[in-house]
Amino acid sequence: MSRVLDLHRKATAIPVVGDRLFSFAFSQVAPYFWSVRPRFTRIEPNHAEVVVAKRRRVQNHLGTVHAIALCNGVEAAMGVLAEASIPASKRWIPRGMEVAYTAKATSDITCIAETDPEQWTDAALPASGGEVPVRVKGVRDDGTVVIQGVIRLWVTDRPTVEPGVSA
Repeated sequence: MSRVLDLHRKATAIPVVGDRLFSFAFSQVAPYFWSVRPRFTRIEPNHAEVVVAKRRRVQNHLGTVHAIALCNGVEAAMGVLAEASIPASKRWIPRGMEVAYTAKATSDITCIAETDPEQWTDAALPASGGEVPVRVKGVRDDGTVVIQGVIRLWVTDRPTVEPGVSA
């Protein structure tokens, strides 16, 4: 089990505040995400959900959740999905993002990232590198999709460190 997945399961075992504790800890490791105050609500291999609350600090001039805040939310969901899904022998980095804004973000937004299990297999990911497209979307409280797209990850083998050689 990945460290992120293990930490999330332990944190969410704490009633009422567990998901908020995990969200705070994640944002300390990746501080940029703290700008949208993500609340990680579901993390498992191939699926993650993050809530970005509609609050003044993430609103645009129309009073809706800003487009870049939406991108930050789906990227946070993608990041925990990647950490929960990737084999221990691999590493990842975002390579690109294509999104469409499909409706006004007039409520809290649940950002969702999804992949298929076979995308993470050695057959799909050669040592020299392979691409994993992560499907992302953001959904309003009424079920309307406000952002959707794909974040492409570049996945390679983790470098091995020989005994006695520092990295």
